[in-house]
Amino acid sequence: MNTPTPKSGKGRWFPLASFVLLAILLANGLWLARNPDREKLPSPLIGKPAPQFSLPVLHEAGRLLSTNELRGAPYLLNVWGSWCPACRDEHPVLTRFAETKRLRVIGFNWKDEHADALRWLEEFGNPYFVVVADYEGKAAIDWGIYGAPETFLVDGQGIVRWKFVGPLTDKVIVEELLPVLDKIEKGR
Repeated sequence: MNTPTPKSGKGRWFPLASFVLLAILLANGLWLARNPDREKLPSPLIGKPAPQFSLPVLHEAGRLLSTNELRGAPYLLNVWGSWCPACRDEHPVLTRFAETKRLRVIGFNWKDEHADALRWLEEFGNPYFVVVADYEGKAAIDWGIYGAPETFLVDGQGIVRWKFVGPLTDKVIVEELLPVLDKIEKGR
């Protein structure tokens, strides 16, 4: 007759220790999920010079625009594409902000067909000071762009000061963008 042997001291506590560890991990995950900024990805560009580009201007065949030409005054670089549903949601907000003429809003048309981009702007309006086209997406790699819309605030010296991933909202503009812009304008 086989009689069960009592488990050793270590083996007896293993199920309880496993349960406690799993409970701690679950609680930590729930705690982190409460953070409203959990989806924000920090940009390594903040505080660094904006990546250089020389890209075609969407509305002027044969003309290239470089980041060096944008220096001297702050600008907002807005990444968009006619294929991007969230860009359509963002567009009225961006248009209202551009109409304030607080700073230049530069369109960065990403991986789009030329005709589609022009048609989209004609249909929804063009809030941009100028639109550059990154047809192949090569300049976007240097900027760390992985989706549209994305928006960058660059100061007059060409330093990236702010980045936002996703569609701009009035709340984001008031609570995030404008405070950074105020600091730039005050020279801080």
